[in-house]
Amino acid sequence: MLFLNACDALRPVVRLVKFGVIPLIQAAIIIALVVLLIVDLGKAVMAGKEDEIKSAQKMAIKRAIYAALVFFVPVLVNVVFRNILPSAGDADANGESASALQCYFGEKK
Repeated sequence: MLFLNACDALRPVVRLVKFGVIPLIQAAIIIALVVLLIVDLGKAVMAGKEDEIKSAQKMAIKRAIYAALVFFVPVLVNVVFRNILPSAGDADANGESASALQCYFGEKK
């Protein structure tokens, strides 16, 4: 029962991170990617040199791949925690079990 009380105390923090911080970071990544792509490709086009345009395109592709990787890390973590890892928890005095996964996903058995 002690863990269940801890889960109740941590629930606002978990919700803030899960529904506030992570989506904010994901949105910031998309905005930063778009701004950097516009700046880099704009500089390359204004210079008019084909070598600079090709190097800017390569950098744009690399940045898009990096942004996609960072953007999908929370999705992968959720899939791993929810589907792959077993929910192993200690039983309390009433026979109810709780785990960190249940606290993160807000589930109760």
